[in-house]
This record gives sequence, structure tokens and C-alpha cells, in this order.
Amino acid sequence: MAARPYWRGQIRLALVSIPVEIYSATRSGATIAFNQIHEPSGKRIKYEKVVPGIGPVDVDEIVKGFEYAKGEYVLLDEKEIEGVKLESKKTLELTQFVDAHDIDMIYFEKPYYVVPADDLAEEAFIVLREALRRSRKIGLGQLAMRGREYVVSIKACGRGMVMETLRYADEVNKASSYFRDIGDADPDEELLDLATTLIDKKTGKFDASEFHDRYADALKELIERKKKGKTLNIDTDEKGADPRGSNVVDLMAALKNSLGSTGRGTSRAAPKQPAAKPGAKTTAKKKAGARTPAKAPARKRA
Repeated sequence: MAARPYWRGQIRLALVSIPVEIYSATRSGATIAFNQIHEPSGKRIKYEKVVPGIGPVDVDEIVKGFEYAKGEYVLLDEKEIEGVKLESKKTLELTQFVDAHDIDMIYFEKPYYVVPADDLAEEAFIVLREALRRSRKIGLGQLAMRGREYVVSIKACGRGMVMETLRYADEVNKASSYFRDIGDADPDEELLDLATTLIDKKTGKFDASEFHDRYADALKELIERKKKGKTLNIDTDEKGADPRGSNVVDLMAALKNSLGSTGRGTSRAAPKQPAAKPGAKTTAKKKAGARTPAKAPARKRA
């Protein structure tokens, strides 16, 4: 368990208060960080905090300021900011309970593990955990951490509970502004059946360990090769490629080829192909023919 909790306080449900500690449930991945280097000298670029007309300043002389008009600031020190009274700094009051599927996944932000603060809090903690599990609900409340107040959810998780911070409504862009230009026509049934069959063949249980950051791995390999002074061959195969991918007419052939190349078995048989619409079959064959060996042209009859 982490040495220091991210937040320490109490969960309150009506008149019941449960002392808890909250720990971050995630950590940063293997991100490759780069520094800016002055190439002629090979030395690292540094940044200094300066004031125009004065020059570099001492960190102790810096305070926080809010710009309420152009060039006009209200100055605040850390003690004044910390002195802002907010009950949710120490208490997470559960004010509402909802079904998990009632909240769109786009609102969930970051998970935290919640554990009882001591042995005396354990009984009440377990009661709340099991009540959430039995009712299949998640609790909602607000909590102040690290300079801002969050909407949070609480749900049962194994022997403990998980708290997740949620985005406020004004932090989520309206999907309609991005999706409005997408047509509402029904998809071709044969294409839909092929795509569904492909999904069925690739369906399995989620295992996070099966995935890793391939980009970070490639960068590490690149760095090692550069350290050893090896010559690098830059792949330019994608140069000039059409960013839109294959022509939509090839979708049928691509789906069929995908089903044929999938190694995993399926209990669902491929659907029978309905008769193609006039004109569509000929076009599809012409496009699909570009991906298969060309056949000898038929001889014309005399």
C-alpha cells in the first residue's frame, strides 16, 4: 500500500461517519521524456523565472495572482487559499445513489482505492460496501482535493471500495456537435452480419497484461541504437498514403478476408450472401479484383 494516502477524511451517510483513506489506483506508464538540447554545444536548455525589466527572481518572491482585468491582479498566498472553508475537504457526504449504467462512461476520470482508516472504522466500512454491492448502486458526492472540488462516485470493489472522480457537465463537449454530419442510413445487412461475425470470433475476456505501450518500446530501442552509434533506416512506406484508407467499395472483400485470416474458432456460421443489388456486384468485383491475382481474360467468340 502507498506510504501516504492521497486524501484522508470520512465518508458520511446520513448520521453515520466512516473514517477512510484514499490512495491513487493508477500510476503513470513508461513515458519517454525528452529534454531540449542546444545542438552546437550539446548542453541542456534551462528555463528561468524572470520579470520583464527586472530579470531572474527568487522563488520565495513569487505568489499566486488572479488576473481580473488586463494587467490587474488579486494576489493570494498559500495560507489564504488553504483557509477557504469547505466541508468536503474532510468529509465526503453521499447524497445520491444511482445505477452505474445511468452515468455515461465519458464522465469518469480517475480511480482511487478507498480503505478504512483504522480497525474501528472497518465494521461500518464493510456494511456500506456490502449495501452498495447488494443494491447494485454507486454513491455520489463531492470531495475537495488538491485545490478543487470534484464530483465523485463510490462503489464496491473486492474487499474495499473504489472512488472515481467525475467530470462536470460543462467539462464534456456535446457529442452532437461532432456527430451531426454522420449519416443516419441503415447499414447493409450482409456487411453488418460479416462485421458481427468478425467481432464474435475475436471476443474474449479482458486481460490488461496482454497490452503494452509499443510506442515507448520502439523509442527505447531507437535510443539504444543511437547510443551505440548505429545507422538508422527511416521507414517512409506510409509517405503519400491516402489517410482515408481503402475505398469503401472494398469493405465487403476486406471483411471476408478478415474472417478467413482469423485463427480463433467461432460457433457462429457465416451468413449466406443475399443477392447483390444491380450494378453493385460488378463494381465490388472490379475493386476486389485488385487484391487478388489477375485472371486471364476470356477469349472473344468469333
